[in-house]
Amino acid sequence: MPFNIILNAVKQPKHQNQRNLNMPFISAISKIDLPFKVTQQETKQQAYEMFSANFPQTERLIFAFDNTEIITRNFCKPLSYYTTPNTFEERNTEYINTTLEYSVQAIEDCVVKAGIKKEDITDLLFVSTTGLATPSMDALIINRLKLNQHVNRSPLFGLGCGGGVSGMAKANTVAKANPDAVVCLVAVELCSLTLIKSDYSKSNFIGSSLFSDGIVAAIVKGDNHGKYQPVQYVASSSKLYYDSLDVMGWDFKDTGFNVLFSKDIPTFIHEHVKEDITEFLDTQGLKLSDIKNFIFHPGGKKVLDAYTNALDLNEQQLCKTRGVMNDYGNMSSATVLYVLERFMSKGYEDGYGLMMAMGPGFSSEMVLLKLTNPTA
Repeated sequence: MPFNIILNAVKQPKHQNQRNLNMPFISAISKIDLPFKVTQQETKQQAYEMFSANFPQTERLIFAFDNTEIITRNFCKPLSYYTTPNTFEERNTEYINTTLEYSVQAIEDCVVKAGIKKEDITDLLFVSTTGLATPSMDALIINRLKLNQHVNRSPLFGLGCGGGVSGMAKANTVAKANPDAVVCLVAVELCSLTLIKSDYSKSNFIGSSLFSDGIVAAIVKGDNHGKYQPVQYVASSSKLYYDSLDVMGWDFKDTGFNVLFSKDIPTFIHEHVKEDITEFLDTQGLKLSDIKNFIFHPGGKKVLDAYTNALDLNEQQLCKTRGVMNDYGNMSSATVLYVLERFMSKGYEDGYGLMMAMGPGFSSEMVLLKLTNPTA
């Protein structure tokens, strides 16, 4: 063998070898547009009416609704529902019923898009942090759809906003281990059902300006179902930051889930995100400039501004991410999958795509994809 060929083989970057491995791919994705979509100005008015009598900072903070860049919000119930007194038990029952109805709808649509039968599904991963069910929601879904009784199921709770990317990483890990796998990933977050009407805290008020509801399903297939697909998995990364448990999460009370999040999240992103992405891409022989598609979780305007500044991105590079936030609000784990759906349905640039989200822990989750537009 000529010396220059040997040398090139030694120097070949890691990512160039990825295609020789069993690499799964995202076959299809389906999102739900819920029936009660309302404008941000409508939610602002209702929040003012709900909080003003008992929350002294309402007048000063109400303008937070105008600074989110959110135009419309995705809700599973009409606005009038959230003004009516209810218990945690009642809200959680609504969570179970609504989750089951729309998860089935999303899966059925995704199965058609993926060109498979529901009986082909080998694994079901269910991601959520906004409600509780035992048996878990994946068991309810399998029963309702009459999926194969031997489906491997994995309910993933507590990942919050990071759950969509983490779930996608885990779905691809399953499909990489079993090239015959057909993995169904479902993410459901009904954030509006966690609103506690009697909670007049600042966190609850600010949360009411951001969070919405989302349901999305994706089908990930193993390598034996086809090679060199348009949206192919390359690698993933998960990082937990020590001593940051109080940055984001729930405080569980008798009345339900009290939202906790720190105003320092944008600062945290600015301090860590560039180094974390650089380290991850370096393991794949890539640089930030190799990323052509930024599929990020839009946690809010300040979060997107932090990403933009830390990574020196231009407005166009986050336009689809920002567009999902404008149109839906922050749907926690489901949001980044809505962003991915927008890339897959509206178009992307040939090259690498980076999915990224941060969530309770505090943690960062990343998935590296290779996106290729199908040739005519």
